[in-house]
Amino acid sequence: MARTKFTFEKRQKEIAKRQKKEEKAARRAEAKQLKAAPESVVRTEDQEMEDVSADLPPATENPVHADDHEEGSR
Repeated sequence: MARTKFTFEKRQKEIAKRQKKEEKAARRAEAKQLKAAPESVVRTEDQEMEDVSADLPPATENPVHADDHEEGSR
């Protein structure tokens, strides 16, 4: 019959429990910090998308494709 390694398993369980507790504390601290931040500092996803789209050049109605360019030069 195989012997269980109770102390090893217990230690691994304790390590996992401690790590989960630390991660939870970090999440709570981050949430608390975001809640305490003024509304003007907190950015929404829509605002971020507007910033990204503002950086892009405007789309043209007739884009030039590489295939179109090759046919004209033949």
